[in-house]
Amino acid sequence: MELSYLVNNNKYKTIREILKQEFEISDRLLLHLKKEQKIFLNNQKSYSHALVKNGDIISVLIDFEEESTNIVPKKIKINILFEDEYLLIVNKQSNIAVHPSHTHYSNSLSNGVKYYFNSINLKKKIRIVNRLDKDTSGLVIFAKNEYIQECLIKQMKNKIFKKEYIGIVDGILTKKYGTISAPIARKDNSIIERCISPNGVSAITHYKILKEYNNYSLVQFTLETGRTHQIRVHSAYIGHPISGDTLYGTSSTYISRQALHCNRLFFIHPILRKKMSIAAPLPQDICAFINSI
Repeated sequence: MELSYLVNNNKYKTIREILKQEFEISDRLLLHLKKEQKIFLNNQKSYSHALVKNGDIISVLIDFEEESTNIVPKKIKINILFEDEYLLIVNKQSNIAVHPSHTHYSNSLSNGVKYYFNSINLKKKIRIVNRLDKDTSGLVIFAKNEYIQECLIKQMKNKIFKKEYIGIVDGILTKKYGTISAPIARKDNSIIERCISPNGVSAITHYKILKEYNNYSLVQFTLETGRTHQIRVHSAYIGHPISGDTLYGTSSTYISRQALHCNRLFFIHPILRKKMSIAAPLPQDICAFINSI
């Protein structure tokens, strides 16, 4: 992947200024580019502090071969919804972790993506942009290089990257739409569980009721922040936990996991510069739940 810029004014003095301002390249990536000699001035290898003038073409080549040596490739079925040379977007099923751990060393989504990358001879690290809980289904983005990952994470911080979820909660909410703003912290003496705490970090969830059933509500959630278990903790906090969520609520006779699905992602493609909207249909178990109530 090549990024290039034509100098046509006196705004910048050095290549480094262009790379930092026009491409928003991080110091870490800039160091990598310098080390690998991937910085060019008029198609000739150059260095970041080289002076520039009008008419110069500045380019960088982000084509590093990488390996995720800590991830074991495993043939796992992955549902690819979008792919180009920069991104891979998959629809994750429930009951599979996004990244390996000591309990999911070789059977996570990342293991499946690693196997897929190997099958197409793509020597790239597994770079996850957004994460989902093991039993939450839906959209997960993998960036195919460091620059793309940095761009999308920056969009998250600037609230350009939006994540939308569909969930079923217990009970009927009084307010049919609203915002839950309550700080979230790790619960004392727990590695996994989170809780609402004045000492926590800011967490904001917007919700809208889509449909009501006997004693359940189908809800659309949009995240303004992305804290661990945010929707699950916030739903429980207002007295309407996600159905089937045994960590923050109770088990369900209709579904064997929390009824939560990341159904849509909105972002600006870092290279094409166009608005992207990727959708994932509701999985079979949530559809069956809805039909049963």
